[in-house]
Amino acid sequence: MSEQNELGRFLKSRRARIDPGESGIEANSRRRVAGLRREEVASLAGISVEYYVRLEQGRASRPSEAVLDAIARALKLDPDERRYLDGLARPRPSTRSPRPERVRTELTQLLGMMDRVPALVINHRMDVLAWNRLAAQLFFDFDAATPRERNLARFGFLDNDSKERFIDWQDVARATVGTLRLATSHHDDDEVLATLLGELMMKSEQFRTLWAGRDVKQRTHGSKRFRHPVVGELTLRFENFDLPGETGQRLVAFSPEPASPAAEALELLAMWTGPEAERVASEES
Repeated sequence: MSEQNELGRFLKSRRARIDPGESGIEANSRRRVAGLRREEVASLAGISVEYYVRLEQGRASRPSEAVLDAIARALKLDPDERRYLDGLARPRPSTRSPRPERVRTELTQLLGMMDRVPALVINHRMDVLAWNRLAAQLFFDFDAATPRERNLARFGFLDNDSKERFIDWQDVARATVGTLRLATSHHDDDEVLATLLGELMMKSEQFRTLWAGRDVKQRTHGSKRFRHPVVGELTLRFENFDLPGETGQRLVAFSPEPASPAAEALELLAMWTGPEAERVASEES
């Protein structure tokens, strides 16, 4: 699934963004490209130029952890980018989950008890595997969608309603691409993920543009602004929780600031939707 020599492309994109002066390197007017040169990265990392060139060209096999740490420091990689680098340079055996993918009964029951908090369970592909009624109101009607359609990346890039639902759509789009790119380095044999990425590349110019930037990010918490057709605008905090023993599955919960307009809007939304039974995706085989 990985693009040919994605490691080299990623390294080039990261060194291109660095101001040489911030790394203690005196730049001159004859510099033809932005960022650091290969030899400068090698010097900052304390490795030979020849080895770094081989690494960018995809000719160096399984560099050590120490070498990757040194390159990460030279390129000022953040923790998510460092994880991505490791996945590209030191691929691990497949951890593909069996299909159909299921959510434990206990998790489903937990979602049902969260009657004032929108919550859902997603996997590394951003497939929505389980949800409560408030989450379905916040995003879209998961119950009416097919298992294939219950995907937040497809919704974000291929459904025009997403640009109305997410007030900060561009920010959501960047976060989605960063999450999917990180997933590729740890699930490089996932054919379903490859199909998803191919569809997004083919159908969405905005996705193609963001994907070419090679930004990597896994947002574990933050805030998101929604526009709901019934209760209007509301800003909610989100928290992502990795689920132990469930490969790639995460619980995502949304909550408002206490006594805020968003809290009142969410309360109204909870009363408007009524006590429907919670729904769980039934994956097609």
